[in-house]
Amino acid sequence: MDENVVVINESLTIPMSELTFRFSTSSGPGGQHANKASTKVTLLFDVENSPVLPDVIRQRLLKKLTNRLDKEGLLQIHVQDSRSQHRNRETAVARFQQLLATALIPEKVRKKTKKPRAVNEKRLADKRKLSEKKQSRGKDWG
Repeated sequence: MDENVVVINESLTIPMSELTFRFSTSSGPGGQHANKASTKVTLLFDVENSPVLPDVIRQRLLKKLTNRLDKEGLLQIHVQDSRSQHRNRETAVARFQQLLATALIPEKVRKKTKKPRAVNEKRLADKRKLSEKKQSRGKDWG
């Protein structure tokens, strides 16, 4: 497997040069190490302007990942699980790969179904029966 590309699925690979990484100090436990080492990784991918994405795939990603994109169309993935910058970077790439792979799975087309006639007739019969029961309650007992 090539280290310079991220394989999303059988038809799409993204070169590592398309991904931008930012590093910053992590929050949480870690003592002095957490205060001085930039272990938090932010992976940035420009979905809107990426030259490797075909228009069909770009539109699908923009639609599916709307809540994960900022105003400029940048996908950001933050990882600070580990105290190792290298491990966090690998985790970020793995999450990016998984996120895009799931976003590119086409949705199943919903087939409209029709209720069987017998079901509708049973519902109307039950309705009539209940109506008759309630009607009989209002009669004069006198």
